[in-house]
This record gives sequence, structure tokens and C-alpha cells, in this order.
Amino acid sequence: QVQLVESGGGSVQTGESLRLSCTASGSPINRYCMGWFRQAPGKEREGVGIIDSVGDAAFPDSVQGRFTISRDNDKNTLYLQMNNLKPEDTAMYYCAATLETHLRSMCVRSLAQGQSDSWGQGTQVTVSS
Repeated sequence: QVQLVESGGGSVQTGESLRLSCTASGSPINRYCMGWFRQAPGKEREGVGIIDSVGDAAFPDSVQGRFTISRDNDKNTLYLQMNNLKPEDTAMYYCAATLETHLRSMCVRSLAQGQSDSWGQGTQVTVSS
């Protein structure tokens, strides 16, 4: 179905910002709920932002107020704006997409549990103090 490619990662200092992009191909994303996840060595994969097809979004407490997820369906692109970065944000960041076949809430619930139809290759974010 849809193929995803992340970009925008890099090395920054504490307090700086980065914007990650996820470009999709093979299918328009207007019918997908999408999200960003991260995983550091020795830790479980963690969702850091989920957005449904109409733009409603949710974030965990660990990034609330610092991260913003958005989408541009015309450009077939998902974004993650990360502000006030901290060393604990260091991880590989992945983009994910799941088709909304019936209800948006069902898609969001599945994605929140880490279940996704498509995953990108990931982009590394490193935050130093």
C-alpha cells in the first residue's frame, strides 16, 4: 500500500528544535490515521504523536507541550515539530500509517497500541547536553 520515508533528523543541543517529515507514496494519505514513534536502545517503542484523517491529535505526557504533529494531505506528508529537545528525546524516530476502513476511533486505537500497516525506515535524533 503506502510507502513512508522519514527525514529531518540530526544532532542538536538541549533546548533546540527539529522538524521531522514523513513523505508518503503509493497511495494518498487522506484515508489514513498516522503517527510518530520512537525507540532508544534498551527501551520499548513509544508513540509520541498520533493524528487521524481530520486532524485530531493526541500526545503522551512525556512530550506534551513540546511536540506537535500535523499533516498536509495535498503534499502527502506528515510532520513532527519538536521544540525544547532534551537528551531523553534521543532515539530513532519512525513514521507509521494505518488505513481508516471504518471508524477513525478504531484506527487511532490500533495505532496507539503500536499496530500499523506501514512503517518508515526511521530517522535518528540525537540531543546532547
